[in-house]
Amino acid sequence: MRTYYFRVADHVFAVETAHDILACCPNYAEFGDRRSEVRDQISDIKDQVVFTLRVEEGALPSPEGCTLLYTDRSDDDMPRIEMYQRGEGWLFRFSQSRDREIVGAFTCDASMQHAVFYGEPTRFAIDNTLMLLYAFATASRRTLLFHSSVIVREGKGYMFLGKSGTGKSTHAEQWMKAFPDAERLNDDNPVVRVSDDGTARVYGSPWSGKTPCYKAADAELKALVQLAQAPKNEIHLLRPTQAYPYILSSVSGLKILPRMMDQLYETIAALLESTPVYFHDCLPNTDAAEVCYSHLPH
Repeated sequence: MRTYYFRVADHVFAVETAHDILACCPNYAEFGDRRSEVRDQISDIKDQVVFTLRVEEGALPSPEGCTLLYTDRSDDDMPRIEMYQRGEGWLFRFSQSRDREIVGAFTCDASMQHAVFYGEPTRFAIDNTLMLLYAFATASRRTLLFHSSVIVREGKGYMFLGKSGTGKSTHAEQWMKAFPDAERLNDDNPVVRVSDDGTARVYGSPWSGKTPCYKAADAELKALVQLAQAPKNEIHLLRPTQAYPYILSSVSGLKILPRMMDQLYETIAALLESTPVYFHDCLPNTDAAEVCYSHLPH
């Protein structure tokens, strides 16, 4: 087995596998820690690891004898995820959509820092496993894995929120049309970290949905914008109590676990203290981008 180290939003995780993970998952190439070439001699990489995933061949573990805690099948075109209590740890099984067969699974300990993947290590399976583990393992570190599209302009980051199909990617495209210096940082799963002084930064990740945008880059987060399709372009600032539900619904984490929910709440509260959130009724045109930008902090 070989150990690969990846760094996303300055959190390091490790993947132990007999496969060439970058061959099946090239989206991780930008996030490989170059020092891992001499990984056996560099202890500080290992000291920074927030979780480790070992990839095993073989049959998927059975849920028999486990307690089903949660099944996420909210959207037809999104993966189905099943979560089970398995002794002191956890079992997760997933399929590519609501009604398709289970194609991957992983087990992890109670801390969610040590996990084993079972099944064929396809890109879909590895991506979903690592995204879940990343969200779980970093929840206590003032880190949020978002479902969002992110644009960077003049070194500042702006995040667009909304349910699947709302038009986050379309709105990001309108920004790039309206402002030639605007560029996309990530189109599906960026990461936000809130520092001890309350400032927030948004980071690219290896997970970007249908848009291949895998940038190991980051920017100061200036604002979040909840989008809604409408017949006109209007925008207004939300109070923190109004913004909180939109943020909570946009971040990944095991919200059925009180400990993790408390961690998410604390980080979201810190984020809302420093970063404004807006609600934007918008059309799919460049005027929407111009109206939006004109109201946001720069």
